[in-house]
Amino acid sequence: MAALAARVIELYTRAGAAVATAESCTGGLVAAALTEIPGSSAVVDRGFVTYSNEAKRDLLGVDPETLSSHGAVSKPVAIAMAEGALRASRAKATVSITGVAGPGGGSAEKPVGLVHFACAVRGGETHHVEKRFGDIGRAAVRTASVRTALELLIEAEQSGDRG
Repeated sequence: MAALAARVIELYTRAGAAVATAESCTGGLVAAALTEIPGSSAVVDRGFVTYSNEAKRDLLGVDPETLSSHGAVSKPVAIAMAEGALRASRAKATVSITGVAGPGGGSAEKPVGLVHFACAVRGGETHHVEKRFGDIGRAAVRTASVRTALELLIEAEQSGDRG
């Protein structure tokens, strides 16, 4: 995980760009992984831990209708979180995570281990990824989610304009 976080810091430092995070089920673990790396203050602008729907709405501007129609664990909410973090920061790229880490809280439609990610890039596209990690345990879902989020930030910077 440290190698991925270091790669994010290296790429965005070289680009003179910042990143921001919008996290729900990971509760700030992506921001923590990034800030473990020396030199991260040049890259990490801010992190939003928006565990509740109210926080998603108040801090990131997620539309209450989107939350009620799709639920917090959904593609539209992940995209709205990433785009909201972009609006509320000076970041070039943002990553969002919303999912069901478990052990409870899952359903047939949204099982434990379902996580939605989005990466938004200023002046570019917002890219969505859905992962179904399975019921591998809360810590493992959260760890896998951090890895995916860091990979999305790396891909966004390496591709130039794709999130």
